[in-house]
Amino acid sequence: METKTIGILGGGAWGTAFAQALARGGHKVHIWALEPEVKESVNSEHENKRYLPHIKLSPNITVSNDIVEVAADKELLVVASPSLYLADTIKKITSVPNIADGSTIILALTKGFVPSVDGPKLILETIENVLPGIYKGNTVYVSGPSHAEEVAMGKLTGLIAASENPKQSIRVREMLKVPSLMVYASFDVVGVQICAAAKNVIAVVYGALDAVAEHSEVFGDDAASLLLAAGLNEIQTLGMAMGATHAETFTSIAGIGDLDVTCKSKYGRNRHFGQDLIKEDILSDFTDIDDLIANISKIGYLPEGVVACKYIHEIAEKKNIKLMICDGLYRILNKEIRPLDFLSALLMKGNIHA
Repeated sequence: METKTIGILGGGAWGTAFAQALARGGHKVHIWALEPEVKESVNSEHENKRYLPHIKLSPNITVSNDIVEVAADKELLVVASPSLYLADTIKKITSVPNIADGSTIILALTKGFVPSVDGPKLILETIENVLPGIYKGNTVYVSGPSHAEEVAMGKLTGLIAASENPKQSIRVREMLKVPSLMVYASFDVVGVQICAAAKNVIAVVYGALDAVAEHSEVFGDDAASLLLAAGLNEIQTLGMAMGATHAETFTSIAGIGDLDVTCKSKYGRNRHFGQDLIKEDILSDFTDIDDLIANISKIGYLPEGVVACKYIHEIAEKKNIKLMICDGLYRILNKEIRPLDFLSALLMKGNIHA
């Protein structure tokens, strides 16, 4: 395989793990990170001590705090910054020559929705609205059941690369042919992005149920499977309402695969947050969902499902679709209903479609 120099915007756990997978395939990977301590620990000790501790990183990975330096002269540029800061991040690279002329392939890993004056936007739409016009319909979205810790350790992981341009999907699939990654091409850009965002919302509720079930005579593994199936139905309902093109997207690794691992894995931050709703009464420090999002750094980790929940609630109201689980989590986070009361009403009174 031809060795390439690849840029990654975002030095968090997922961006670092993805860099490790690419470096394992022999590529040189240049990460942009905001934090000077990330640059120092990766470049000096080959470890991202802040976001991915205890993983020895390849010497093929280097970090810079200069975003233009990382974006320049790359054949592939991977966007892994949080959704809340996505547009501002992309604006910083539009004048880089290889971005301005469209010669660099842009691949996005960011999950969730991006706020705008016209309502929540998907990741690729946001990126393409900021990038030069040549990128319209030519960016690529990569998702699938992929916890950063396992990807970094080299455990087998399946991903889907989706783009409106079939050639771009295939080109990215070929670039990502590295040990431990299996990448498939898809043209259902909307469906894959919806799966990636909405599964985090379901995982928060799953985590809450998991915590309740530890001391319950009512809830157990059967109830968890019921919730998982109903959650997948809601993701598909949302996806089709927003323009997903292939029903099979939701039964692929982008859909049920990613949902399953996000709900059940010990690494899942969204599941962990759901457990904290019950075990730690974590909402006691916040007045409503907006206060929670504005001060989400106080939690100590980033449960993307919290932010996605707010935007899915907006979309569902606008499109007049019923999403009982997503709406219930919104009301929990907005402190309109207690988690246990919601779970009891949801699962014991037949209020979900599974």
